Amino acid sequence: PILNFPNTISQKDFKGWVQERGLYFPNQWDNRFTPVLSMNDEGESPKTGSLLVAPYGKGHYIYTGLSFFRELPAGVPGAYKLFANMLSLGKQKLDKKTNIKG
Repeated sequence: PILNFPNTISQKDFKGWVQERGLYFPNQWDNRFTPVLSMNDEGESPKTGSLLVAPYGKGHYIYTGLSFFRELPAGVPGAYKLFANMLSLGKQKLDKKTNIKG
């Protein structure tokens, strides 16, 4: 759902991100959250806290440490696609995490 609607997100969507893709990735979270992505820069270990989703009332709560404040103004297509998916998250079930390597 969050990685497949309305856009299919793959590793290629994380190419060309400016500076660092994100910061403030938590290393622990409440068990109601599902980690959606696992990513790392070259030479670093994967971090799974970059995008967390939890059901909340009739919707979802999304936490992200991804640097949309850099990527969207820079016109990075993958950032726009993922942001649109976050806004479109509806009543679908959550995807399993995907490992994105730098």
